[in-house]
Amino acid sequence: MAEENSTAVTEFILLGLTDRADLKIIFFVLFLVIYAITLVGNLGMIFLIQITPKLHTPMYCFLSCLSFVDACYSSVIAPKMLISFWVVKETISFSGCIVQHLCFGVLITTEGFLLSVMAYDRYVAIVNPLLYSVAMSKRKCVGLVIGSFVGGMINSLTHTISLGRLSFCGSNVVSHFCDVPPLLKLSCSDTSLNELLLLTFSGVIAMATFLIVIISYVFIVFAILRIRSAAGRQKAFSTCASHLTAVTIFYGTLSFSYIQPSSQYSVEQEKVVSVFYTLVIPMLNPLIYSLRNKEVKDAVARAIEMKHFPC
Repeated sequence: MAEENSTAVTEFILLGLTDRADLKIIFFVLFLVIYAITLVGNLGMIFLIQITPKLHTPMYCFLSCLSFVDACYSSVIAPKMLISFWVVKETISFSGCIVQHLCFGVLITTEGFLLSVMAYDRYVAIVNPLLYSVAMSKRKCVGLVIGSFVGGMINSLTHTISLGRLSFCGSNVVSHFCDVPPLLKLSCSDTSLNELLLLTFSGVIAMATFLIVIISYVFIVFAILRIRSAAGRQKAFSTCASHLTAVTIFYGTLSFSYIQPSSQYSVEQEKVVSVFYTLVIPMLNPLIYSLRNKEVKDAVARAIEMKHFPC
C-alpha cells in the first residue's frame, strides 16, 4: 500500500544552507567571492604555466591539469548553489541531478588520481633525478593524465548506473548538490549494493591513490635525509610542501565524507563537508601552490613586472 500511495520523484529540491534572509545575502556574497577566487586562481595558474617556459615541466603539467579539474568541478556546483540563495525553492530535475553527479564524480575522482601522479612525479625527481627526463617523458605524462581521467570516468559511471536502478518515492530534498550519500538516504529501494560499491570503488581508489602518496613520500624522506647540505634538503622539501598540504586537505575531507555508512550522515554534517570540498578546496589549491612554491611566486613576479614594464 505504501508503494501504491507514493509518487515517483521527478525532481529534487536543493536545500539551501540557511532559511534566514539576512544570512542568505551574507552567504551569497561569501560564496560568490570564493567562486570568483577559485576561477581566477585556477585559470590564472593554467595561464601562468602556459606563458612561463621555465614551468614547462611534468610537475607543472600535472598542476595545470589539477587546476583545470578544480575550476570545472567547482563550476558544476557553485552556479546553481548561488541561485538557490535568491529563489524560494531551487529544484533540479532527476536527469539533471544524475548528470550533475556524473560530472562531479568524474572530476573529483580524477583529482585524487592526479594528486597520486604528482606524488610519483616528486618521487622520481628527488630519488632518481638523473633518470627524471626519461622516467617522466612527455608520452608518459600524457598517458598518466589520460589514465586519471579514464579512472575518474569509470568510477563515476559505476555509481551513476547504480543510482539509476534505485527508486525515489518519498522525500526529494537534498543538499545543495546531488551527491551519493544524501541520494542514498532518500531512496525507497534497497541501497546495500550502492553502499557496497561506494566503499569498494571509491574506497579502494581513495586508499590506493593515498597509498601511492604515502609510499612515494617515504622514499622521498629517506632521499632528502641523505642530502648532506641543509640548503639542499630545504630545497628538496620545498618542492613537496605544497603537494603535501593539498593532499592532506583533500583526503582528510573526503575520508570524513565518504568512508562511512549513509545512515551516519547527518544533514548538517553533509552541508559543511560538501561546501568545503566543492568550493573551499578548489579555491585553496592554487593559493597553496602559489604561496608555498618559489618557482610559481617568481613566475607571478615576472608576469607582474612584464605588465607594468612591457618594454
